[in-house]
Amino acid sequence: MVTASGVRIGWGDLPGDVRDAVADILGGEVVEAVSQSGGFSPGSADRVRTTDGRRAFVKAVSAAQNEHSPDFHRREARVTAALPPSAPTPTLLGAYDDGDWVALVLTDVEGRHPATPWRDDDLASTRVALDGLARIEAPPDLPAAAEHLEPDFTGWHRLRADPSSLDEWTAAHLDELCRLAEHGLTALAGDTLTHTDIRADNLLIGSDGTVTVIDWPHATRGPAWLDTLMLLFNVRLCGGRPDLATISADRIDLVGTLAGLGAFFADAARLPAPPGLPSLRTFQRAQADALTSWLRELLG
Repeated sequence: MVTASGVRIGWGDLPGDVRDAVADILGGEVVEAVSQSGGFSPGSADRVRTTDGRRAFVKAVSAAQNEHSPDFHRREARVTAALPPSAPTPTLLGAYDDGDWVALVLTDVEGRHPATPWRDDDLASTRVALDGLARIEAPPDLPAAAEHLEPDFTGWHRLRADPSSLDEWTAAHLDELCRLAEHGLTALAGDTLTHTDIRADNLLIGSDGTVTVIDWPHATRGPAWLDTLMLLFNVRLCGGRPDLATISADRIDLVGTLAGLGAFFADAARLPAPPGLPSLRTFQRAQADALTSWLRELLG
């Protein structure tokens, strides 16, 4: 099973100005930093401890690692700062931005990622958390999910020009997949706070079963079921057999959204690896294959 993993820099690779800014936010010098794995950002991701024992989670990146990553951190800082206290998310303690380096200082959440393949208990706890998240109205300045995902959902249209990277079934059903993805976009209306990138490495489960949703650069305003659908896709990717009937939404809306996500992954997987993210295309290919396999079953 292919997992989300990139190549990270560490705390010691950050410029002194960035480390000093983190110390100022936390009110003490950082004396311990433990790098965390998972995810695709090429920046740092460290659990840190200060001289007085205060703990936090720090993530930092510059354009030297990847030209787009600093903007993702800026967006995550804005989103996290705007989330209500009731949201099952880390709290933003402070941020640093010198125009090149961007660092986020967040509460350190104790927990583990869900086991994969997914266990029933982890899945049940996560669905409870996502049900709670689906009752939160999105901050008004978040982009609409359809607006955010439209370039991705048109991937099947681009693949029509060169379907050589597709398997025989997918190539033969491109017209139907295009229509489904177009419908999927129309189904994404809503004002619910949606994370829009739910997968095991973006979740932490505490010892009491409480689930925290982390990494928020892709947050949108969308339908209440979107994050749960993405959760079920991650279950499928990790070898499970999820049932769309467990989501309260029209089946055609769910299948159309899956077709749109498949368009994104199939289109992106054929591109060269972006700087600092050497394993991203392999992960996208695995997701494309899992989605087309599921769509083939769903479409009979």
